[in-house]
Amino acid sequence: MNKILIRSLFLFIVIGLVLMILLITRSPFGKTNSSFASEPKEEITRIEFTGEGRKLFLVKKGESWLINGKSEARKSGVLFILRILKEIKIKSSVSTELFAGEITGKNVGPIKVKVYEKSRLLKTFLVYKTRSNIYGNIMKIKESSKPFIVYVPGYEGDIGSGFMLNELFWQPYTVFNLLPSEIASVSLENLSDTKSSFTILNRDNHYLLSGAAGNLTGWDSSLVVRYISYFAWVPFESWALEIGEAEKKSIEAQQPLYRITINTTTGRKRVLTLWGMMTVKSGAKGIDSDRLLGKTEEKDEFFIMRYFDIDPLIKKISYFFPQ
Repeated sequence: MNKILIRSLFLFIVIGLVLMILLITRSPFGKTNSSFASEPKEEITRIEFTGEGRKLFLVKKGESWLINGKSEARKSGVLFILRILKEIKIKSSVSTELFAGEITGKNVGPIKVKVYEKSRLLKTFLVYKTRSNIYGNIMKIKESSKPFIVYVPGYEGDIGSGFMLNELFWQPYTVFNLLPSEIASVSLENLSDTKSSFTILNRDNHYLLSGAAGNLTGWDSSLVVRYISYFAWVPFESWALEIGEAEKKSIEAQQPLYRITINTTTGRKRVLTLWGMMTVKSGAKGIDSDRLLGKTEEKDEFFIMRYFDIDPLIKKISYFFPQ
């Protein structure tokens, strides 16, 4: 009798230990279907995005990350996606009805994500971008898996925006990045106040300032040198990728506020055109007092610039003269 009791007790303990291990290690939805976070031994070294008939990959080379093995990626963008990949957790499950209404019913195709540490595949999952939640996504481990809304603890923004196939998103958000010695001329056209427009020529490090009436005298050369130095780094806030073709044409048909043209000493020309940006506050449309829409001749996409970043370049010709 004692032997039977001991065996039963032993079996009970073994079953209890097995259940405890399962409860500790298993996700409530099943680990194989709901474990999205990548856990490298040292670091993630490659990220692949596939969808919409396109493929984009980010790969680490030394201390930098390259876009499709070519140009250097924007550091803030890489840090953002790395945080997402390492820290994503399930916020809530998604019902069959919600998935059908927001994803299947709207023909939202997935972006397939693969995460590597060197040659080792750490994680693969599907991202369905949607506006149905503030995190901008519904995700699955695979097509047949259960869908979830996924988030990053401590971050309440749209993490779905981090999964982008557009190379522009990953490139540095920089309009100008020129040393004074690289600039042959700068022209600022103020389209709403043409008398304030000006041109600066660099002739062997000797500057000439001119306005609509021709070359000017009496200006402060130190202010011209300071102005030229502002082109060393001029960033923009983000790409305005949501603007459609019809809206692009409508904006370009309007008179811009400013146009800045730079010719470099190597013969390269860069033209930045700036328009007022519409915004909605308290239900009413108006001109944004903090931001502008910008575009260069190099790309067909608009981007958003803060006045804070572009204001040093938007000077009137009177700026260069002693007060």
